[in-house]
Amino acid sequence: MHAEVISMGDELTSGQSLDTNAQWISRRLGQLGIWVLYHTTVGDQLAAIVDVFRAAIDRSDVVVTTGGLGPTEDDLTRQALAATLDRPLVCDETALDHIRCLFARRGRQMPERNRLQALLPTGARLVPNPHGTAPGIAVEVARDERPAAYVYCLPGVPTEMRQMWDQTVAPELRRLGGAHRIIHSRRLKCFGAGESAVEAMLPGLTERGRLPRVGITASRATITLTVTAEAATEAECCQVMEPTLATIRQCLGNLVFGEDDDELEDAVVQILRRQRKTLATAEWATGGLLVDWLRSAAGDGPEIAGGLVAANPTTLAGLVDLSAEFLRPKPNRDRQGAAENPTGEAAWVETLAQATRRKFATDYALAVGPFPPDTPAAETPQPVTFALATSKQVRSQNLPLASHPALRKVFCAKTALNLLRLELLAQ
Repeated sequence: MHAEVISMGDELTSGQSLDTNAQWISRRLGQLGIWVLYHTTVGDQLAAIVDVFRAAIDRSDVVVTTGGLGPTEDDLTRQALAATLDRPLVCDETALDHIRCLFARRGRQMPERNRLQALLPTGARLVPNPHGTAPGIAVEVARDERPAAYVYCLPGVPTEMRQMWDQTVAPELRRLGGAHRIIHSRRLKCFGAGESAVEAMLPGLTERGRLPRVGITASRATITLTVTAEAATEAECCQVMEPTLATIRQCLGNLVFGEDDDELEDAVVQILRRQRKTLATAEWATGGLLVDWLRSAAGDGPEIAGGLVAANPTTLAGLVDLSAEFLRPKPNRDRQGAAENPTGEAAWVETLAQATRRKFATDYALAVGPFPPDTPAAETPQPVTFALATSKQVRSQNLPLASHPALRKVFCAKTALNLLRLELLAQ
């Protein structure tokens, strides 16, 4: 069975609100073994909604909609469904009694307009909404020479929609046979190479039609490989996926840092915890993002001793008892702004890392230098310097800053974390 999820509302098509309902419903449909092929978002215009309904019913076995079931002028789902099916709207007395009772319990008179919420297309069934005034609609739609399509219209309020799904929609879809198989996914997270480079290291794995499916996405400098299988149980799905997951790990090696919801900071904290090591940070370019991520990942654990955050060398010097003049980076730059000799900057970032480790008495310290001057005309991107200090040595890394300006802080924070992660893995 294939499904389509339709989200109604001008607030979604205009970008004023984020559609989280479609994501939630799609995951639940997958748990029932129903592949979601389409997500459609449509504004509050009757003709447009009718067009969407007609297309969805024609191409999808299961259609689930959210939104548009309220009592106001722009709530058009029931009218559009009735027009699509060419059936009149009739009052469902059970629904009307429920709405009246809700208002009575709240000590309020039911506005006449709320009677609209009790209207259903002829032949449709009520989907009870225990805690809201917007009942849902369920209807089976016959199709020429094909199995019927099943349409479920649910309200947009997430708490109401989810309860109605669990109590009515999911049990019905199970009875229709969708739950004989389930769809399950696992995700591997990678850092240190771009999306195309990662795909090139996995010959044939992302080809269309291959089973299990392997999808690749990039978000905030992290590459995610999603492996998806269909089987009778979750355990069987995992068994089907495991050879592919093993191949990915073998091909990518230490580029893979975690699974599912893991982030780089989680991976670093897990290794620190396992090795019983501690870390402190000193940040300029990343503005505290690094220590914020690490503290969130560590919780109350002792792995992260603290971090220094500053926006100028004088402040940093005072925090670690170093000369401000010594900390001031002085790389030579050519007329286009490119760094001719970044070793001076590397030296002071290394010194900062050493001083931070001493100050916090930790096993490791990470230091992030400042962003270079913004010189779009430069032929070669200027670097940001990172340094890692241990009890035995300190080393630095210069990274050309070629990422999008909106991702600079995130990219630099993840680069610093990855520098430490790889050092820890080598121990």
